[in-house]
Amino acid sequence: MPKRSRDIAGDGGSNILAQVEELGARVRARMARVRRKLAVTSGKGGVGKSVLTANLAAVLAGSGWRVGVMDADLNGPSMAKVLGVRGRRLRLSSEGVHPAEGPLAIKVLSMDLFLAEGPTPLIWEATTQQDSFVWRESMEATALREFLSDTAWGNLDVLLFDLPPGAPRLPALAGLLGDLDGALVVTIPSEVSQLAVGRSVELARAHAVRLLGLVENMAGYLCPHCGAVGDLFAGESQFPAEVLGLPSLGRIPFEPRIARCADRGSPYVLAHPETVAGQALRALGARLSALLTLEGAGR
Repeated sequence: MPKRSRDIAGDGGSNILAQVEELGARVRARMARVRRKLAVTSGKGGVGKSVLTANLAAVLAGSGWRVGVMDADLNGPSMAKVLGVRGRRLRLSSEGVHPAEGPLAIKVLSMDLFLAEGPTPLIWEATTQQDSFVWRESMEATALREFLSDTAWGNLDVLLFDLPPGAPRLPALAGLLGDLDGALVVTIPSEVSQLAVGRSVELARAHAVRLLGLVENMAGYLCPHCGAVGDLFAGESQFPAEVLGLPSLGRIPFEPRIARCADRGSPYVLAHPETVAGQALRALGARLSALLTLEGAGR
């Protein structure tokens, strides 16, 4: 008669629990050298979260912070491209895997740096294709845990986590770290986005994850020629921070050079700091810096 998981005492002799605990201890040891850990999340794809994370990293690094960025999107990694380190060879030592260094010495780790050149996908191997889908979430969590336990970040003032779409991603990361300082929530001015983001916000609250505030990305279109800002989306709604019950941290307008800079691997805020969008990104970085500094002082 076949047995179910609840019928087996302990871990069935596989020693899985001990292995997970060992990995957890290694993660805690690595993270002990990181002063602050901040997740950038949305719950929805297509809101420009990765580009926002890269520019936020550049603002903080430009103000003297030692910054690391962990691309937690294992299946659709983009941070190596956005921060200009794609194709770099990672250095291995007795300390572990050393992240690549991007602009302003930002340390970057991404699954993209472990894949072959070109559009090589990440393939989860399992006995059957059905098993690969059933166990994918568990395998992703294990891979992320191993990344965190094996990466030699060194001493950092802040480690930013660029999370993939999906409401459960933030609570899962918070559970893995145990001492996540908070999360920055990103949306765009569309009701579809706000609906998906709202669900993620409620799930994070249910798991007692601290949400620092909301950023509305692509909030208007910034003309690179005349500097005027107009609606990017038809009938843009009002800023949804009050609806979601979150502090408003800023509105970042879209302008074409943001995408072009991301394609070149050069943060927009470094190339165009005095534009409306550049100033908005710098103001966001200053607000987060103040929030994280205040949080750190209160510990």
